[in-house]
Amino acid sequence: ELGIERRFVPESCPRAVRPGDFVRYHYLGAFPDGTRFDSSYDRGSTFNVFVGKGQLIAGMDQALVGMCVNERRFVKIPPKLAYGSEGVPGVIPPDAVLHFDVLLIDLWNSEDEVQVQTYFKPEKCPRTVQVSDFVRYHYNGTFLDGTLFDSSHNRMQTYDTYVGIGWLIPGMDQGLLGMCVGEKRIITIPPFLAYGEDGDGKEIPGQASLVFDVVLLDLHNPKDGIAIENQLVPESCERRSQTGDFLRYHYNGTLLDGTLFDSSYSRNRTYDTYVGKGYVIAGMDEGLLGVCTGERRRIIIPPHLGYGEEGRGKIPGSAVLVFDIHVVDFHNPSDSVSITVHYKPSNCTVLSKRGDYLKYHYNASLLDGTLLDSTHSLGKTYNIVLGSGQVVLGMDMGLQDMCVGERRTVVIPPHLGYGEDGVEGEVPGSAVLVFDIELLELVSGLPEGYMFVWNGEVSPNLFEEIDQNHDGEVLLEEFSEYIRTQVETGKGKLAPGFDFEKIVKNMFTNQDRDGNGKVTAEEFKLKDQEAKEEHDEL
Repeated sequence: ELGIERRFVPESCPRAVRPGDFVRYHYLGAFPDGTRFDSSYDRGSTFNVFVGKGQLIAGMDQALVGMCVNERRFVKIPPKLAYGSEGVPGVIPPDAVLHFDVLLIDLWNSEDEVQVQTYFKPEKCPRTVQVSDFVRYHYNGTFLDGTLFDSSHNRMQTYDTYVGIGWLIPGMDQGLLGMCVGEKRIITIPPFLAYGEDGDGKEIPGQASLVFDVVLLDLHNPKDGIAIENQLVPESCERRSQTGDFLRYHYNGTLLDGTLFDSSYSRNRTYDTYVGKGYVIAGMDEGLLGVCTGERRRIIIPPHLGYGEEGRGKIPGSAVLVFDIHVVDFHNPSDSVSITVHYKPSNCTVLSKRGDYLKYHYNASLLDGTLLDSTHSLGKTYNIVLGSGQVVLGMDMGLQDMCVGERRTVVIPPHLGYGEDGVEGEVPGSAVLVFDIELLELVSGLPEGYMFVWNGEVSPNLFEEIDQNHDGEVLLEEFSEYIRTQVETGKGKLAPGFDFEKIVKNMFTNQDRDGNGKVTAEEFKLKDQEAKEEHDEL
């Protein structure tokens, strides 16, 4: 009788051999005395055959039924179920009992289809693989017995391909359909949907079933545009970005599977760029249009609008990019100062002008509300001479035509503020500034070009009055003492907001025309006399 001894049976046996199945197995053939007459191992290839179709000796046809892949059986076949009384001349004598040590490697049926087993699927699956999509995935490729023949993980590079257009074996084309990014599945492919009778000529033998353990990392279609998901839009959005605007924004950049490749937060600095001018990848140029200051949005960019087939740095080729952005501020190079008046006294008759001395309180912030500075916290006002260059140009403009008690908000674009460089440790480069201002005091300045004016008639003997020792020369000390006296007695007025010594020295230097440290009567001239001489020359 046929003898079968099951020497090893795997714990998992999802499928057993049935008549009509095709099998691949290794074997050792020997006589009862141990003499070997044949071995598939010696030939370096499995024995491949249909079961139950008369292609094997009857005993082997029966012995293989019910076997699992990786099962090992010891089979004793009597002559009547082997080669009978005739034997095989030169190999198997008549009436020989045959012993076979069989290991089943592979098993399939011509009616099999691709089998898909999903063992992990993300909770969110907004999109699945369709025909003509381009995918990036990792895989381990094994035979049905678990032998590894290939792995993208070992190469540390994804497999990138179109699906459903014939770039893959038919079984993989089918097995990838319907997958989500992040999904993990096992795809089992019979040989007639894989490499068929001939194999691939390398690692994969003919008639081999293939098992692929796949994780999908990326998915897009060449027809895709960018996708925008609004995560937070401020209730108040007075202005949206347009082509030509300059934006400052923070971002986290990830691949579609969540792998982080870049972050402005890690550098503690915004990314600053023009929009719609080609300074960034095409998808980001498009995705940054129409945003508000303070807005948070997700921009999903297909590779043909990102870094293409080549990739860049940590970004692999053909990768879909996901940017989570937070818009900090934006402006246009054509912007001027924006002024919003919140309160203006009814008796507003005196307005600030160039040369006036102003005392005011302010809170300074960025466009996203980040506080930069405040005079309130210092407990003292900020004091300047308007139009003298003591503040940024935008502030000089924003303080014009203001009356005491007025409160206004002044928004200053960077080209009228601190420019591209900003102030290290205080004001970021290219930042829009917002000042909430209250004017507390205004001292009218002098006419433009004057540092000192008389409140009354000018003495016709002015030089003699200044030259107290009557030596025909005026020194800086004499000049300074005389001017101080005129101011203290109310006969003259200095430009407010400047240092007395500096103003007097500047006035003296203007009179000391030969630069010898002394002013003579010939050098001494009042401002209106200088203007008359210039007019006469003209």
